[in-house]
Amino acid sequence: MAATRAVSLLSRVAAELGVFSVAQSSRDTKLLCLQRFTRLFAYGASTLILALYLSSLGTSDARIGLFMTLTLLGDVVISFLLTLVADGLGRRRILVLGAALMSASGVVFSLSGNYWVLVAASIFGVISPSGNEIGPFRAIEESTLAQLTPSAIRSDIFAWYTLFGNVGTACGTIVCGWAVQGLLSGGGWAEVSAYRVIFGIYAALGVIKLILSLLLSDKCEPEPEEQEYHEIVQLDAVEAEGLLSDEEDSAEEAPKTNKGKSAPTLPEFKRKTSIWPSISPASRSTLFKLCLLFAVDSLASGLVPLSWMTYFFNRKFKLPEGQLGTLFFVTNIISSISNLAASSLAKRIGLIKTMVFTHLPSAIFLALIPIPSYAWLAMTFLILRSCMQNMDQAPRQAFLSAAVLPSERTAVMGMVNVVKTLSQSGGPVATGWLAGIGKFWIAFLVAGAMKASYDLAMLKLFLGYKSREEEEENRKRTRERENGTD
Repeated sequence: MAATRAVSLLSRVAAELGVFSVAQSSRDTKLLCLQRFTRLFAYGASTLILALYLSSLGTSDARIGLFMTLTLLGDVVISFLLTLVADGLGRRRILVLGAALMSASGVVFSLSGNYWVLVAASIFGVISPSGNEIGPFRAIEESTLAQLTPSAIRSDIFAWYTLFGNVGTACGTIVCGWAVQGLLSGGGWAEVSAYRVIFGIYAALGVIKLILSLLLSDKCEPEPEEQEYHEIVQLDAVEAEGLLSDEEDSAEEAPKTNKGKSAPTLPEFKRKTSIWPSISPASRSTLFKLCLLFAVDSLASGLVPLSWMTYFFNRKFKLPEGQLGTLFFVTNIISSISNLAASSLAKRIGLIKTMVFTHLPSAIFLALIPIPSYAWLAMTFLILRSCMQNMDQAPRQAFLSAAVLPSERTAVMGMVNVVKTLSQSGGPVATGWLAGIGKFWIAFLVAGAMKASYDLAMLKLFLGYKSREEEEENRKRTRERENGTD
């Protein structure tokens, strides 16, 4: 009896955490999650040492900040173009291309020390200054996941997708940190040479990601836009009626065979074949509001990316690479576990409340990090922040994917990522200037205040918001009731 109750309890916990949703998901969904783990492992490894590597090459703090800003600005252009045409050219092709460029950039970083060559490699090869997602990968993958996943379990899949990324970052930071420390202390390597080994590993991980992209099936490609074609046909009919009403003489010449038809039939070759996406007016309104809010949050994130965070702890508290790797391994693992709770919480209080009520405390802890003069207290604030800092990610992506039409998701998510990256790009150069004049702590305070403002504005604008999917379901129920009454 006790064993039965234990099994039942474990089953309920697994259901709450979305374990069954992931286990029963498609092969493509699992491959996309594995790709994210691989990519974020590489990002975590490279981000831990990026600022330290540039510093070891003799780069000033201000130029390190400029490097990060230029990387993010260049990524805006690359991401914008690739995500806009991804559905038209093929999502898998874009993922393969991105993986190849990622691997090439790792090779360049492991061989060259020229500042501007490294800037170019970081832009085209998507070197992440923050340890988080940049580039077109995430938008394409999230759009694909939304297509492959029923809306009822979408928040579960996004939560696990986020978890795989956080675990990847955690593993990358601890492996990189102790590998570098081992090379420096036990192997007698120079700093520059030890850091370049990590970028060699980065290049190898790019190859692994490329192979995983090639294994994806054609189910990852966008579905035929039958509904959009139908809407275009109806629009043609309305326009035709408008022309007929304005020019009465032409009505007599209209073919009688068209009477009684709801819409003219277009030839097959007139279907939409453009690789460029179209976004409905309703989606544009929502997108505009979200982009403004995400821009504020991303600018705050850009002030204190992981590269600057590791640099701060290394310079202020003299923490070596191995301890830095362990510290950020712990924070990422805690963040990963909390993401699973976010999915369960979102089912109970809603996506918006989950986003705000988990993100707001983390903003406060972020502002407190630079205040202590003791390393253990600053690390405590960092760990407390990690308990909730990413709990808003899965609900946010689930909310965004439901707020727009399925055919718009790749383009919309790409645009959102571009806005976020563009806003984030202004942060590192400002922090570099502050670090250069001994005012590093200001970046943490400003970032915390901006993130708190974002949370409150999100709650104000979108609490009670009905998504496009919910509106469609309500319309269906209304039609069913009307048909039943008739």
